[in-house]
Amino acid sequence: MKILFTFPGQGTQTVGMLHHLPQTQLTTRLLTQANQALNEDVLLLDSNQALQKTRAVQLCDLIVGVVYASLLQAEGVVADMVSGLSIGAFPAAVVAGALSFTDAVKLVSLRGSLMEDAYPTDYGMTSIQGLFAPQVEKIVNSVNSDTQPVYLANFNDEKQFVISGSEPAMQKVAQLALAQGAAKVTKLAVSVPSHCQLLTDPANQLHHAIKRVEFKRPTLRYLSGSTARVISEPNKIADDLAFNMCRPVHWYDAMVAANERAIKLAIEMPPGAVLTGLTKKALDGGEAVSVCKNGISSVVALARVLQKSEDYC
Repeated sequence: MKILFTFPGQGTQTVGMLHHLPQTQLTTRLLTQANQALNEDVLLLDSNQALQKTRAVQLCDLIVGVVYASLLQAEGVVADMVSGLSIGAFPAAVVAGALSFTDAVKLVSLRGSLMEDAYPTDYGMTSIQGLFAPQVEKIVNSVNSDTQPVYLANFNDEKQFVISGSEPAMQKVAQLALAQGAAKVTKLAVSVPSHCQLLTDPANQLHHAIKRVEFKRPTLRYLSGSTARVISEPNKIADDLAFNMCRPVHWYDAMVAANERAIKLAIEMPPGAVLTGLTKKALDGGEAVSVCKNGISSVVALARVLQKSEDYC
């Protein structure tokens, strides 16, 4: 049975997410590595005040994702494929063996700082549900301008999208979307305009830093959430990580690609369960579960049951 580990992006972070990690030697080891990489106490990053900053959120997402994926692997639940949305691509690359955890911590620290320094206030992201892509694109194009930029950033499924840009422009798009029949619009807990050309300069700066880091050929299949393609060349994975902040997310297409590669169980790492719902829509006959909602012991048990079931088929 083929298993996919998925790693979420910003927006699902929770206060105390590092403090609530399972108390294991593996957890302690990874937290210690993160402390040493940054020369600071990472347990100060998950307070309500700290999580108002993009850097803190992204570091927490990275650490939590790697911890839970490593714990699952230690229990014998080993992925065949990994995929992450936005910042989730970094823990995915670590778990795939393409990037060391220490290097990932340093790069994510830089990534978060670059993004929040570029747009410290009055920018963000908003989700729109219930319209098709051409409808959302038309609305976004009618509002976008040099003074009030807004872009279509995430193609999460056939009728769920995320826009990115200035607060006034996003509000206008949200109003027009609701007027044209959108089921729901939601301002996300993201304080930067990710996955659009507004972050091209920070992406180029991150790419310059990434070129100095060693990448290896992954031992697991690395599925890009941006291009929806499996990438095996180290330099291309490095490029994917550097520039995914300024490239649109194509999550639905990525999960269709996973389905075409016979993935039968998709496990979403904490925090959150947003990707689980999106992934279910693309898997044909497969299961998608969230560690946050189901708990790590239940996920391990499910993986073992499904594996046995397949063994007897």
